[in-house]
Amino acid sequence: MSGERLQKRLARAGVASRRAAEDLITAGRVTVNGVVARLGQTVADADDVRVDGQLIDASPVPLVTFALYKPRGYVTTARDEYGRRNVLDAMPQIPGLHPVGRLDKDSEGLLLLTTDGQLTLNLTHPRYGHEKAYRAWTEGPHDPSSEELETLMKGVPLEDGPASAISASPARGGAFVVLGEGRNRQVRRMLEAIGHPVGRLLRYRVGGLWLGDMEVGEYRELDRRDLDELLQPAAVPGDRWARSVEHAQRRWG
Repeated sequence: MSGERLQKRLARAGVASRRAAEDLITAGRVTVNGVVARLGQTVADADDVRVDGQLIDASPVPLVTFALYKPRGYVTTARDEYGRRNVLDAMPQIPGLHPVGRLDKDSEGLLLLTTDGQLTLNLTHPRYGHEKAYRAWTEGPHDPSSEELETLMKGVPLEDGPASAISASPARGGAFVVLGEGRNRQVRRMLEAIGHPVGRLLRYRVGGLWLGDMEVGEYRELDRRDLDELLQPAAVPGDRWARSVEHAQRRWG
């Protein structure tokens, strides 16, 4: 293949989604034949493409996707300049494997890792609107009330623009919150905006894929059915969806 946009080459190699690849290029972390790359640059298979000095193979990588119960304290950037514990340290060493989106260092729960750049784009781009469900434990003199949580559904102002939840319901010591987008630390910021800072945050569902009985640090490879349900929640049979809801409420309610 020749005459390929650099960000597409990086996505095809499983480095990141095209959007994330553009960020890598803009940050000056990508070189082509020893020269710092520019956004929109075209490359050929014979070109020497590197990210942070690591050579990127031009051949496509096998497409695999994993679900991980991310522990607290692990960062989800593919490469961390501060040497902190990284989610890739908990995974098999597979070329091109990268986290899908982010789950901040102090949060835990369901995180997807894949070599499929197109899947990453599908799950992280706001236009696709894949739901992400969280259980938050809040700090303060009282738990969030139903009325306060209704405010989250109506929308609250944040520094990067207004944000609203698809649903928000009370739970013991906190709340269940479902979002249709995934801005940086969004659940934490939204709850803090209504006076309930978050002490612990767990993500238990992405799209139609649930954390289920996975334990902290455990991972599993997703099969075709998992991927179908991840991307198409309507594909999950109603009785199994109801059991998953009940399980989440029992386990984290």
